[in-house]
Order: sequence, then C-alpha cells, then structure tokens
Amino acid sequence: RQRVRAMFYHAYEHYLESAFPYDELRPLTCDGQDTWGSFSLTLIDALDTLLILGNVSEFQRVVNVLQEGVDFDIDVNASVFETNIRVVGGLLSAHLLSRKAGVEVEAGWPCSGPLLRMAEEAARKLLPAFQTPTGMPYGTVNLLHGVNPGETPVTCTAGIGTFIVEFATLSHLTGDPVFEDVARKALKALWKNRSDIGLVGNHIDVITAKWVAQDAGIGAGVDSYFEYLVKGAILLQDKELMSMFLEYNKAIKNYTKFDDWYLWVQMYKGTVSMPVFQSLEAYWPGLQSLIGDVDNAMRTFLNYYTVWKQFGGLPEFYNIPQGYTVDKREGYPLRPELIESAMYLYRATRDPTLLELGRDAVESIEKISKVDCGFATIKDLRDHRLDNRMESFFLAETIKYLYLLFDPDNFIHNDGSDFDVVVTPYGECVLSAGGYIFNTEAHPIDPAALHCCSKRREEHWEVEDLMREFYSRKKTKKFTFKRTPDHSEGENAKEPEDASSEKAGEKRNSKKSSHSLLSCPSQSFNSKLAVLGQVFLDNT
Repeated sequence: RQRVRAMFYHAYEHYLESAFPYDELRPLTCDGQDTWGSFSLTLIDALDTLLILGNVSEFQRVVNVLQEGVDFDIDVNASVFETNIRVVGGLLSAHLLSRKAGVEVEAGWPCSGPLLRMAEEAARKLLPAFQTPTGMPYGTVNLLHGVNPGETPVTCTAGIGTFIVEFATLSHLTGDPVFEDVARKALKALWKNRSDIGLVGNHIDVITAKWVAQDAGIGAGVDSYFEYLVKGAILLQDKELMSMFLEYNKAIKNYTKFDDWYLWVQMYKGTVSMPVFQSLEAYWPGLQSLIGDVDNAMRTFLNYYTVWKQFGGLPEFYNIPQGYTVDKREGYPLRPELIESAMYLYRATRDPTLLELGRDAVESIEKISKVDCGFATIKDLRDHRLDNRMESFFLAETIKYLYLLFDPDNFIHNDGSDFDVVVTPYGECVLSAGGYIFNTEAHPIDPAALHCCSKRREEHWEVEDLMREFYSRKKTKKFTFKRTPDHSEGENAKEPEDASSEKAGEKRNSKKSSHSLLSCPSQSFNSKLAVLGQVFLDNT
C-alpha cells in the first residue's frame, strides 16, 4: 500500500511541476500536452484518488484550482465519450465526496454546489451530439459550436452506451431529466439494433443505424456498454437494464466464449473473426463478480493473469492460439482493467492470488515504466521501450484500484456500518454508507445521493398521509401540515392546508394503493444485487 502511495505522488507531483495546466504529463521530456480537450484533465481525474489516499488538504486546494481555472466555453473538438467519463464523472464524484474531504459545502448540497454546476455545464456541451434520428450520439462535438458539419456519423458501441451512470446521476441531483433521457434512448437504440443472435457490433452509423464494423466481443469499442448496463441497473435499481445485460451475457457465452477466453466473432453469424485477447477485456471478470458469477470470473481472470506474467503487463492484443503479441499491438499504456478485476474479486473471495497480481503489477510498473518525471507508457512489452505519455487514467484508475486492493479498511469499502446524515431541501438524507458505483474511469458515485434531491410525488404523499393518520389518532389539536416543495413539480407543489389537505389525502387514498400505508415500498429491482463485490439475493 505504501509503495502504491509513493507511485501516486511520484507521478502526481511531476504532473503539477512539469505539465499543469495541460491535460497530461509527457514523462520522458518532462513537459505537458493537451490530449482530450484542454481541461487540465489529469487534475480532474486524480481528484478523488487524493481523497482515497487520505489527502484532504490537496483535495481542497485542487477543488479551488478547478473552479478558477477550468473553462468549457472553448473552441475545441472533444470526444463525447472521454469528456463524459473523465470530466463529468470526475467532477460528479468529487462533488459527492466534497463533504467527506472537509470542503465547506454550500446550503443545499448535494443537490447544488460548484463542482456539480461544472459537471452540468460540461454535460450540456455534449448534448448536441445526441440530436440524431436514432438518439445515438456522434463521437465528437465542438464545445463552442456543437457538432461540426461533416462530422462522421460512425461511432463505436461503447461511445454510445456509456452515459447512463453519469447522466442519470446528473438528472437526479439537478432535477433536469434531459441527461438520463438521452442516455436511456441511446442504450435502447443499441438494444433495438442487436443482431438476431443477440450480439452487437463494434461501430455503427448513428444516422442510419447500420453496423459499419460487425465484430462482436467484449473488448475495445464495446466494453463499457456492457459495464454500464450492469452498473446502471445497480445504481438505478433498474430491472430492464439488468435483463438486457443478462440476455447479452447468454449470447456472449454461446458465441464468443472458448475455454474461459472470449474471442471476437461476426455479429450476425457467430463465426470467429479474431482469436485475440485485448487488454481492455480484462474488466470482464470484475463485471462478472458484480452479477455473482464469481467462479467463471476467477477462471477467466487466471487466464489473463498468465499473460501478465508472460510479459510483465498486458499487451493491447494477444493472439490466443499463438500465445504471443500481435504486430503493432505490443504496448501497455499502464491500463487498469486487470487490477480493477483483481480488486473486485478480492472483495468477493479474499483469494491471496489476487494480492499476488497486485504485487506483480506494482513491481512491473516500477521496474519497467518509472522514469525521473513520472511513469511512461510501455511502447513494447517485448523489449520494454517506452513512449512519451502518461495517460490520466493511470492516476484515476490504475493507482486507485491498486491502492484499494491493498487497503481493506478504506472508506470506499464501507459495509454500511458508518454513514452520514445530511439535511437537504427535501429532508434528511443518508450518505457515505458504501456501495459506491465506479464509473468506467474509476470515479466512485454514491448511489444514496441519487435519492437526496427529489422524491416521487406518490412516495411523498404516502409519508404525509402516514403522518396525518398518526397525528389524527392523538386528537390533541388541529395540525397544519406543509409538504416540502419539490421543484420538479412546479406550481403543482403548492400545498393545501388543514381541511383542504385532508380532502386531498382522502382523494389519494380512495385510489387503489400499490402497498400498505404502514409498510415500506418494496424495491423495484429484485435481481441479484452486488454490494462492494459481495453478492446478496433479495430473498436472504
């Protein structure tokens, strides 16, 4: 754990000294470069990692720096996908962790705050990309002018289906449904256009919905679409999203799985098109653990671990039959996916083999990648040549998952025994109780926060009617009962008082109630639910 902490600060401090305010550090030349849009991206991506390492003072300093220095009104062509997962996701996570980090939050938090406003501003810059006939977004948008004329309509599957975690969180915190709506529409468009055998391809035309690249698999170009169906289902307690993933999972097992490896196949025929393992696929065992398929997850993980031990890292492509790298795909840019799966599986199994992977990763990265100004991308795992780049995900994901693997008592692993109660404009709210959902850039989202900033009108009525019944039984005096305004209801939120309020309650109670007044509403999501990598069934 201490070695991982030292790795973080070696990289982070050199970014601040040599690269800030550029997006990324160039560790071989000790300078910086803009890569994804000129947002000081490494600083945003590393922010929640600072808190996970316990550095509250630097977290607070960086929050102030970002508020003063980041501007999204710029004439830059930005990746819709990358801006969402790194910028929107990083700002949302930091916003929800601000109170824990000792930041003096404004009244109304977590339903308001400067980082939330920044996340919303960034997300609004992405919305023009979703204005297509299919609802599937373009891959690139200009932050000042919207989608450029002549922009290619071809987008990868992951670039369409990786928004529901961040956008639904935004909608729940701000009360504006547009973000969740466009994310859901994009997810459903992909589902609608799957093949007859239940698979999706790699790239699709967002105007015509025609598949341009018809390779189906779990890796690059597709990966986080499947991840977000599962994580979106858990975050939002959404049976539909989970059922969609489980249907895909059947097709993936039927057509792409061979001896605990996953190959690439033609999406319409199921015939093998590429017998390769991609390093980006290494997230899959962690995802399997979240749905309770731990045995299969461990078998696949151990296959991937053999590749790591062969090279001291995961090459971008690995030819499974030949047992070697693929030409021009021999590099390892310090990706987190295998370490991510190790962290999830260790939470589920406590298998010491997973700690061994973590130790191997620390030693490999330090031995091969460490240079005077940070950690460099490994250009070729065969001869350990380096490239002059340190991607922001190294601090956002790789270091974070390594640290969490070796820190079982971290607040992220909270089992619910510790929590905070905060007062919002909508009443008291429990936060920081655990069950964090990591976005695909490893930014943790507290699922409880999604219930802090609004209440469904029916639920509000049920509580109000329950209180009215309680007080009416006491028969001590007449009460005036006012409902907390729900801004999402506009003028309909005006509260009737006294007798008029009682009449309103009678009208509502005259309708058939979905459940007993004195019972809690049952959860709508009754599939397997994973908390911190541990799987529970709803009947236990």
